[in-house]
Amino acid sequence: MPKKKSVSKKSLKKPTRSERIVLRTGEALVEAEPAYSAAEPEVVIGELDGPVGFAIANLIGDQTRGHSRVFAILNCDVQVRPVTLMVSKVTVTNTKYTNILMGSVQAGIANGVLDAVRAGDIPKEKANDLGIIVSVWLDPSVTEVEVDHNILFETNRQATAKAIHKAMHNEPGIDWLLKNQSNVTHFFHQLGVEKKL
Repeated sequence: MPKKKSVSKKSLKKPTRSERIVLRTGEALVEAEPAYSAAEPEVVIGELDGPVGFAIANLIGDQTRGHSRVFAILNCDVQVRPVTLMVSKVTVTNTKYTNILMGSVQAGIANGVLDAVRAGDIPKEKANDLGIIVSVWLDPSVTEVEVDHNILFETNRQATAKAIHKAMHNEPGIDWLLKNQSNVTHFFHQLGVEKKL
């Protein structure tokens, strides 16, 4: 009896040009000092002719005061591919906050998207077919401190690339989650239990 061919995990996970990516999700946390520089994006990735593309069109065309949606850009006039829409998790009411969000954070996210393409997490051949929505966290305390823009840029760059990687590889997987469920405690839940909130 012939042996079954083994299939590497890598070949199972890496999408190809012909594979439709309807909707994938991921999140990541990258922390640094100072605390305000932590980046915690949540991403949704999918084909532009599917639910993600429709969501991007609706979000960009239905702006909400305090939650402006903008494309991730390297600089004015240089939008990244796949098209990436940033959506703030925080209601924006401050000009300094807006400038940091639409400056160092936006640039970090744009570079993280390109890093994910370069790493092969997003197939280069699908760069014009996919869309990404990034829900962005920027600590409101950045308006009260002297900001290190290089650290803020780096944490957002790394976190975006990490979230995309996790989305495209379906990480963490269900087997890992079931095995580790009782070993993972939500940080803020634990602070609440310890009456530290």
